[in-house]
Amino acid sequence: MTWFGQRVSTPVDAASALPGRAEAMAVHEWHAVWPERRITPPFPAGMATAVFGMGCFWGAERTFWRTPGVWSTAVGYAGGSTPNPTYEEVCSGLTGHTEAVLVVFDPAEVSYAELLRVFWEGHDPTQGMRQGNDVGTQYRSAVYTTGDAQRAEALASRDEYQRALSQAGHGTITTEIEPLRDFYYAETYHQQYLSEGKNPNGYCGIGGTGVSCPVGLAAGDA
Repeated sequence: MTWFGQRVSTPVDAASALPGRAEAMAVHEWHAVWPERRITPPFPAGMATAVFGMGCFWGAERTFWRTPGVWSTAVGYAGGSTPNPTYEEVCSGLTGHTEAVLVVFDPAEVSYAELLRVFWEGHDPTQGMRQGNDVGTQYRSAVYTTGDAQRAEALASRDEYQRALSQAGHGTITTEIEPLRDFYYAETYHQQYLSEGKNPNGYCGIGGTGVSCPVGLAAGDA
């Protein structure tokens, strides 16, 4: 899905990034799978959010909306420097962003640890600036955390999954784990792209390693 992309091997730094714009992307506020649920705030009381990058965001978003306990999802851009980028700009490699999924979830029904399991098992986190045939910095694996607790869990699960991957003969995890700075919504046509009402048989380039990820690690267990 590198339609407009340059095969950039290193995320561009802030000084070299495209300037972007002050205006936020206009996006339809309601979920295509759950029309009564919003993809933009405000969300119901008690909901929490998580942000993951695992290659092409079309298939990644579908993976999460199929996960029990997830209330809503949206796709967008995270981890870069350009404010309010367009899809074409992100695919140029000149914004620093990766394609990302915003997951709105009910912690009473699904834990962040379980979402991390879905993340690790849903793609190959050892591939660097690519995911399968999708090549470029916009397809890098990433976890963007919303606080110290999420960061501790993400680091612990990474280390545990690395042990499982190493035992199975896989390489080193290259996943970026950083605090979330901004999540910029992608264009409406990307939102829930693989839903039944849009493109249920559309392209999905993500795939896991087949290695199971342990769930429920405390940060101190890593």
